[in-house]
Amino acid sequence: MIEIDIPGWGNIEIENLVLDLNGTIATDGKIPLEVKEKINNLSDKVKIYILTVDTQGTASEESSDMGVELLKVSEEDSTEVKLRVVESLDPSRTVAIGNGSNDHLMLKEAVLGIAVLGEEGISTSAMKDADVIVKNISDALDLFLKPKRLIATLRE
Repeated sequence: MIEIDIPGWGNIEIENLVLDLNGTIATDGKIPLEVKEKINNLSDKVKIYILTVDTQGTASEESSDMGVELLKVSEEDSTEVKLRVVESLDPSRTVAIGNGSNDHLMLKEAVLGIAVLGEEGISTSAMKDADVIVKNISDALDLFLKPKRLIATLRE
């Protein structure tokens, strides 16, 4: 568990981290080594789920050496399925990170939603429903590896 006390928000106890794959932790279906290392570091503290439609068809191979649970979702109802996963994990203890339109509901439902503006862009719906917007996934993961950054961003 990761515990962060944010003035104005209160104490947040994070048990789950839900990550979108394509556009969020991967570009063109590839997860950079630095990102894998950060995810593996965090997997010692929280349960990590990667949710993906697997647009590029690389999810299984790319996540095989990481301490995560991979959940492939159908393209037709991916927005709702991602939301249901967050709801099933206890949203008050779950952080969601994504960039696409099909991520916006999970970003809104989670105790903390982080939208990533990476090389593949960001949807306006994800941006509107996020609590924090970062320029890349490395910065998003660093918010939990170096939580004073998150406190500085969200304190009221």
